[in-house]
Amino acid sequence: MKTLPKVDVAIVGGGWTGLLMSKELGARTGLKVAVLERGQPRNRTAYVNGMDELDYAIRLRMMQDTSRETVTFRHSSSDRALPLRQWGSFLPGEGAGGAGEHWQGETPRFFPHIFEMRKRLTERYGAAKLPEGCAIQDWGIRYEELEPYYTRAEHLLGISGLGGADPFEGHRSADFPTPPMKLNHISVLFSDAARALGYHPCPLPSANLSTTFRNPDGVIRPACEYCGFCERFGCMVGAKAQPSNVLLPVIAKQKRVELRTGANVRRIVHKDGKATGVTYFDATGTEFFQPADLVVLSSWTLNNTRLLLLSKIGGPYNPATAQGQVGRNLTHQVMGSVQLLFDKPLNRFMGAGASGVMIGDLDADNFDHGPLDFIGGARVIASSSGARPIANFGAVSSSVTATWGSEWKREAIASFDRIAGIGAIGEHPSYRANYMDLDPRYRDQFGDPLLRMTIDYTDNERKLAAYVSGKLAEIGRKMGASEVLLPDPLGRYDVVRYKGTHIQGGTIMGANPETSALNPWLQHWQMSNLFILGASAMPQNPSGNPTLTLLALTMRTADALVGKYFKHPGPLA
Repeated sequence: MKTLPKVDVAIVGGGWTGLLMSKELGARTGLKVAVLERGQPRNRTAYVNGMDELDYAIRLRMMQDTSRETVTFRHSSSDRALPLRQWGSFLPGEGAGGAGEHWQGETPRFFPHIFEMRKRLTERYGAAKLPEGCAIQDWGIRYEELEPYYTRAEHLLGISGLGGADPFEGHRSADFPTPPMKLNHISVLFSDAARALGYHPCPLPSANLSTTFRNPDGVIRPACEYCGFCERFGCMVGAKAQPSNVLLPVIAKQKRVELRTGANVRRIVHKDGKATGVTYFDATGTEFFQPADLVVLSSWTLNNTRLLLLSKIGGPYNPATAQGQVGRNLTHQVMGSVQLLFDKPLNRFMGAGASGVMIGDLDADNFDHGPLDFIGGARVIASSSGARPIANFGAVSSSVTATWGSEWKREAIASFDRIAGIGAIGEHPSYRANYMDLDPRYRDQFGDPLLRMTIDYTDNERKLAAYVSGKLAEIGRKMGASEVLLPDPLGRYDVVRYKGTHIQGGTIMGANPETSALNPWLQHWQMSNLFILGASAMPQNPSGNPTLTLLALTMRTADALVGKYFKHPGPLA
């Protein structure tokens, strides 16, 4: 193993949060910062020249290679876990920028009561309202503490939206920096129908620019062209905010920040309660030790948790006793939709990842759960991300019995531009039985145990899905659909159908070191020079997409490092 010259800060992971932290430290301190990213650099010209649907959206060019590293999955602690050989329910990104390169761009703020959800629910309904085995926790911070950072994050990315349009949104200190995106036909139909039914539709906050924008760092990006190649793709023109076009141009000018690609970090090295650096293999298989005074872990949710477990930092979670901090509160999402068939064309080929309308009336605790037998809600969205010929082909009327052959092809072609969906992104509460640990049987290319996911849905999520599906069907009929195709009832958690790359938990934040790995500043309770960024810090999954919140949390932590920690290193809480 080769020992490298010491740096002040080693950041593990070059996605949204890690690169944002490095940019902030590079701009505001004279510290030597090394960002260690196991993937390769991004060639932005490849987005222009190679946006092939089969290669990117079906064969998943931008995602982690499961032949080299994957995870194992089971429904309960009594089951044997098996490795995932291909990605289905979530898509971990690979390379500089991580999943922030292939994301869709939906950027809502979380509702204020999300951060104090356990307190809110028990005060309003009583503790008996919580499902059996529920482990939801408050975050240790309030919305008001995060609001200024939400504003900073929105202006960094140039979020398109309309402030004040969502009556459930928390206090806002500034409007969105750019106007809402153009609305497609299906969004207009949805908006009119939802309003007629008493809901409150508003434009979906979007990281796809509605107009040319210059952010506070001087980075200029053009407006969206509504080409329909957002999710699973990098943006061809740079209109979608991505680490490669928002952060890397600034970092490239910072002489004391180094982005080191091909660096696969295997352990956080520590001694006497302090992190001393990290070990990693480069692309040639050579092992290095990178000493550092401060370590920031900012890889994806599952990788953050696994690296902490492999490094033996913190107590592994035990679901039988609910003791231990690392691996607890694994959550994903409850996804649902209804398909609507119309008599007239919808021009679905025009769209963007976050061009649409949403309602928050059925989300979180924005409606009365007293007479209902579940907790949680869903953000309901009607959008057009741009129908593509492979992934979006094949939906037909329920009257068509054929599932292949000439009849099916004829009907699929006829309905291609006349069918659209209303989507619901539902909350997933945390449970004692859903967690992560190291698999005792399966190992990766380096001989290290794979991460094991133990996760399943409960009756609470099934009742939520059924309730919201009924509301979606009602809206769809009001929109004038000639046919409303309902989804199958929610069953067990599966790893086949895509649910979103929004997996949370494992190294959660909170006010109690017994039930959380991190304090409210994202600092490890037992190791004060270790900070952990990203969705692994979230105690449970609200319905909204998490990226904006994670960027806001990262900015808050950066302020704490610059304003407090570097002046007096030690615990911040």
